[in-house]
Order: sequence, then structure tokens, then C-alpha cells
Amino acid sequence: MMLSFAWPWLLLLIPLPLPLRRIMPAWKTAREAALRVPVLEDFMAPVGAQNHRPSRLRLWLAIPAWLLLVLAAARPQWVGEAVQLPLSGRDLMLAVDLSGSMKERDFVIEGERVDRLTATKWVAGDFIERRVGDRIGLILFGDKAYLQTPLTFDRKTVKTLLDEAAIGLAGKQTAIGDAVGLAIKRLQRSPDQSRVLILLTDGANTAGEVDPERAAEIASRTGLKIYTIGIGADRMTVRSLFGSQVINPSRELNERVLKALADKTGGRYFRAKNSTELAQIYQLLDELEPVEQESQLFRPVQSLYHWPLACSLILASLVLAIPLLRERP
Repeated sequence: MMLSFAWPWLLLLIPLPLPLRRIMPAWKTAREAALRVPVLEDFMAPVGAQNHRPSRLRLWLAIPAWLLLVLAAARPQWVGEAVQLPLSGRDLMLAVDLSGSMKERDFVIEGERVDRLTATKWVAGDFIERRVGDRIGLILFGDKAYLQTPLTFDRKTVKTLLDEAAIGLAGKQTAIGDAVGLAIKRLQRSPDQSRVLILLTDGANTAGEVDPERAAEIASRTGLKIYTIGIGADRMTVRSLFGSQVINPSRELNERVLKALADKTGGRYFRAKNSTELAQIYQLLDELEPVEQESQLFRPVQSLYHWPLACSLILASLVLAIPLLRERP
């Protein structure tokens, strides 16, 4: 830790008032009326006190005011100890399905039955917080795919925007291919071995302009690894006019497409039938091997210029106020 200056060359301006005083003409003082008296001793004390003491006081205030002003202009700052940034070199994009089927309440969290999107937020939120050092982005898709958050180290913002997502916000249908295509576009500038997409859906591709299989081929050529998660219970008891019935709420889930997306890109397909399995899946995803990159050091810098600047302004105000105080009766 040390004290430094952002612009230390400005300290060369400290002696500037001396040459300016020689170059610039002196202020002309108004001539005072003279009084002829036979004895001068009685008038010397008050005249000296009036002419020299205030000017000398102003000088002693102006000097530190100028020094502090130059010091503030040089931008003093306190540089802290070097901190190593925890970078894994991985750019990770989350794609979350917001179609109408995500409102199915076939998940249980802490004894309460919730819809699929709420369970996703609950588990994925913890996953996002654990990915320290990764750049994370968020894609929401329904009828179309939308980039909600670009790649960023700000995990808190990504989690907040995921929590604010609502079912049907992007439409009622499911555009899986468009979500993959958007992820390819947003990750194309990332290093080849650090591109990862985690796609979570509970249905089949029913909308969009890009075919999922075609998107998988492009993703494979660009080095994008896709992990797919099929969410939804396979058995659920519902009540009807004819009594209780056991149904499959995930009958529309197209596991073949999700497996193909994962297999063609070197990823893996997961099936989450309940909140416990979903949490286990994200724990497995947490174990992705990071790409080694050179570590980066960061030194926190705290600006201190406002302290000498404030003191300089206070002293300058006193310098300007002294003549006004002299003129008061």
C-alpha cells in the first residue's frame, strides 16, 4: 500500500506564482490622505497594524491554499495491496424457457408445490452465485429468444434479472433453435475452449426460425458446448370429476432433440424430474473444468484529491474575506 499521484508532473506548478509576480504589474493602491503633524510617534502603531498585519495574514493563508490546490490537481490516490482476480476463463450462457408450460406446478420446494420456473430460479440462483470468476449471460426464450443479460462478471445482476423473469414474457411457445442460435452469436468472440451454453426447457421446439439440429451443427463447428436440461415430473396425480388420475405432465418434452444438441457439441443431457435432481444437475455442472489463463492482478485505488481541494477552497475563502472584514466599521 502506498500514496501516489495520477498526474505528478502538475507538482511542477508549485513555484508558478513567483515568476508571475515578477512579470505581472503590481496592484495600484489608492492614495490615502496625508496629515501633517509635528510628532509622528503617536500615529505609527495604528498605521503599521492596519497596513501590514492583514496583508501578511493573507499571504500566509494564500501560500498553503495554492500548495493544496496544486496537490489536488495532481490527483493524490491511495493504492492498496494487489488482489488476484479469480478468473476461470469460461464464458457461460444460461438459456431459460419461459413458455406457457413452465407454469405447471409439479415441483416441491421446502414442502410447497411450485411451478417449474420458480424451481429453476431457486436452483439456478445458487448456481450463478457459485460461478465466481466466470462471465455469465442470460437468454430468455418463448416464441423468440431474447438476450436479457450480456456476458458479465456481475453475477448479482444476472440473478436479479432471472428472478424478475415471468412465464409468458417471451411468448407461449418454445423456440429452442433460436435460443441456441442467439447463444452462438453472443459467444462467437469468446475463446474456443470456454464457450458453454446451459439450456433448460420443458417442451419441444414449436416456434422460431432456426431448426435445433441445424443450430447444433453450427454450434459444433464454432466450439460451443451445450448442456441441456429437460425439466418436469413424469408422474403427477390430479383430481378430476372422475376421481384422482395419474398423468405425465412432461409428455411434450422432446428428449431426442435435447440429447442431439448435447451429443453433437460434446455436452451432456440431464433429466430433472424434481427439485432435488435439478439441484444435483447444477452441482455436476459446477464441476466443469475451467480453462487455465494467466492470472490478473488488481490494485484497488482510492482517490484523495477532494481533501486538499476542500482545504484549499476554505483558505481561499478566508483570503477573500479579510478585506471585507477590514472595511467593516
